[in-house]
Amino acid sequence: MVYDVHLEIFEGPLDLLLYLIKKNDLEIAEIPIAQITSEYLAYLDLMKELNLDIAGEFLVMASTLMQIKARMLLPAPEEETEEGPNPLEELKAKLLEYQKFKEVAQTLGQKEEYFNNVYYRPAPVFEKDDYVLNVSLFDLLDNFHNVFKELPSNVREIVYQVIPIEEKIREILDLMEGRDFILFNDILKLQTSKQALIVCFMAVLELIRLKQIVARQSKLFEEIRVYRIGMNATAVPEPEVAEEFPSDGP
Repeated sequence: MVYDVHLEIFEGPLDLLLYLIKKNDLEIAEIPIAQITSEYLAYLDLMKELNLDIAGEFLVMASTLMQIKARMLLPAPEEETEEGPNPLEELKAKLLEYQKFKEVAQTLGQKEEYFNNVYYRPAPVFEKDDYVLNVSLFDLLDNFHNVFKELPSNVREIVYQVIPIEEKIREILDLMEGRDFILFNDILKLQTSKQALIVCFMAVLELIRLKQIVARQSKLFEEIRVYRIGMNATAVPEPEVAEEFPSDGP
């Protein structure tokens, strides 16, 4: 069953590559293509396992990475000259350019949310170590995978059951009633089957898409808090732009 959650509002293939580079504490200029390709494909497998409708551009990037990997493993043809296009260098250039674009977009988004906080709801003062970093789709996938691995083996297999996504949406909103926030992992750990876990994850994505909740971290790759947003919700921390990479190469 494919749930109708549109991933294009989250991130694309370049975002996933940047996420993997940062997660592995690497520099764009020094991408270990074999490692990154393997991890990229693992994320695609996880998306397929979740029955997410993967955009074609993710598959195109997967093909590009595998071609670059194969090119690096095989000896270069004698007729190939150094002046020809280098797919890996072209990819690095795209990543650097896209990273700069993301930094500008995040800054503009931060200003817009700050404006909304000032004019449409009270914004409390938060200490510097509060949860102010926006969470990416891939952070959510990482947490989902970690919780899934902790499930007993007898509940990892899908037993066919129809669980409407609306049911999980109501369940999540009920859990958050009267709370400032709830840990994303705590939401997932309440699920008792693989199918329930998958639908719960999709419900979180749908609530983010509908702008009813927001997911934040205090630091990259740390625990994720989920805040309710809306007219009667407690104001959430203002987002902070994380400097993921230097603007220029090393």
